[in-house]
Amino acid sequence: MPRTTPRERRTDALVVGGGLGGISAALTMLRNGMNVVMTEPTRWIGGQLTSQLVPLDDHRRVESIGASATYRELRRGIRDYYRTWFPLNAAAAGHDTLNPGAAWVSPLSHDPRVGLSVLEALLMPFQASGQLTILTETEPVSAQVAGDVVEAVTFRLIGDDDPITVSAPWVVDATELGDLLDLADIEHVTGRESKEMTGEPDAADTADPLDMQSVTWCFAMDHRAGEDHTIDRPADYDFYRTWEPPAWGGNRILSFNRPPANDGRPRGCKLVVNDDDDPFAIDTDHRNMPPTVELWTYRRISARQHFQPGTFDSDVTIVNWHMNDYTRGPIFGVPDAADHLRGARQLSLSVLYWLQTEAPRPDGGTGWPGLRLRPDVAGTRDGLAMAPYIRESRRIQARKTIVQQEISLEIRGEDAGAEPFADSVGVGHYFWIDQHAGTAGRKGKGGRPHPFQIPLGALIPVRMRNVLPACKNIGTTHITNGSYRLHPVEWSIGEAAGTLIALCARDGREPHEVYESEALTGELQAQLRAAGVPLEWPAGMRW
Repeated sequence: MPRTTPRERRTDALVVGGGLGGISAALTMLRNGMNVVMTEPTRWIGGQLTSQLVPLDDHRRVESIGASATYRELRRGIRDYYRTWFPLNAAAAGHDTLNPGAAWVSPLSHDPRVGLSVLEALLMPFQASGQLTILTETEPVSAQVAGDVVEAVTFRLIGDDDPITVSAPWVVDATELGDLLDLADIEHVTGRESKEMTGEPDAADTADPLDMQSVTWCFAMDHRAGEDHTIDRPADYDFYRTWEPPAWGGNRILSFNRPPANDGRPRGCKLVVNDDDDPFAIDTDHRNMPPTVELWTYRRISARQHFQPGTFDSDVTIVNWHMNDYTRGPIFGVPDAADHLRGARQLSLSVLYWLQTEAPRPDGGTGWPGLRLRPDVAGTRDGLAMAPYIRESRRIQARKTIVQQEISLEIRGEDAGAEPFADSVGVGHYFWIDQHAGTAGRKGKGGRPHPFQIPLGALIPVRMRNVLPACKNIGTTHITNGSYRLHPVEWSIGEAAGTLIALCARDGREPHEVYESEALTGELQAQLRAAGVPLEWPAGMRW
């Protein structure tokens, strides 16, 4: 059917990318009275939360501190959706901090379709009034630039040969790979920096712009006891069956041996399918993580014990494990990027086939043929996520680059806390500076971060005047990206970008002016605080 979308549009603000940072930026500008066009290359908005099948990666204090009011609104909406529409049992329905998946990776793990519904509900009033236009299955292909200003962006609608051009005085790059930075020739970096460049103790001796953290093509599965859901043998299975990635310490990737710890200690994992565990006994505090971790409950999104009998015949879990971390090459910036995307998909299919046919079971048997892909959960025909989970993208060359020695507990010491930033526009934390193995074969390093702040300078490009980043493309390094890429931090980055644009649009200013003025930065911070955005942690807060 032909599209009826106008081929040229003008709006107050253009948000390129519909992930969490893009949604947060758009929502903030909408609530400040601006008209917004937001684009998204997949069918689902939500990015890592939905189309990439990665439920919320929250820090351990998130239920009480360290999150903005709007992020709490999202989390509350997810829990309320379950309480309203799902047949929870009495214990689950009455639990203040319901974790529908009872996953140990996060205090709130849920079906991605619920996250999508809540995000759409947050935006629906603005769509209904015409203040917001969302263009899904729409990807940027070029940018019109005049000097230091992006005037318009042209998009390709999947399945439609006629492009769409959107012009706007304000543009937000919320793409998963920093696509607009490349299209508009905005100064940016990729991959790893050298120790000489950043002074980071764990940086490599040499820089490599193609050494990026692994991507993971996630999938959802359940288990049907007594049934056989074995998939066709993947084309690349023979390779992945015996592959020993350089960072895996001699272990095969298809095994229950995880990459060794940074100090060389061996680490393992196990799979206990549909154990009759107590969902309220799950420990989400990663400080208590054992050397051998259990994978079924790691990213479980539906714990059948939370629901009335007969609702779920099986738990549903997401496979985002060490086994499907793809490190054979980057998925952008190289001629064979498409081959690596295919390779990531083949790896994940190989993981499933291995689990179904060859994986050692705790009872001494081999394989779980009853493991079943859930295309309905993923929103795809084949059961794999719509898009790979992206950990690292292009990053702007910013007025301020956040480095490891400003947030690391190991470097700063137990008592120092993170470096305070006078221009803070938000806060964040995670258990680790979570660096996965990279495409150059190096094992990720990083250590533990103190609760940290998001400096305004990390959002300000060195040159461009009307473009702001809104996700993992801010001014971090290859190392610090490992803490600043998680869901609540990405949301806070988008909220700060949206607030800054609304202030500039109202007062006829530019982001650089605000950053360079202590008074204007203070005005921005006052607006953020008034909206319920914490800008600092309580005194003495540590890892």
